[in-house]
Amino acid sequence: MLTRLMQLTRDEEGATALEYGLIAALIAAVIVGAVTALGTRVQGTFQTITNAMPGAGG
Repeated sequence: MLTRLMQLTRDEEGATALEYGLIAALIAAVIVGAVTALGTRVQGTFQTITNAMPGAGG
């Protein structure tokens, strides 16, 4: 039992997988933030265009 526990503490595959998971989570957070910011700007642009069109019901 103790030998198996010592092997697990020396095993670096788990740490590598954790690091890749953290990197993927960080990239996902950046993508979500960028898409949210871009979506807000695009929505504002379309709203401006809609308001400028006569009879668009804006």
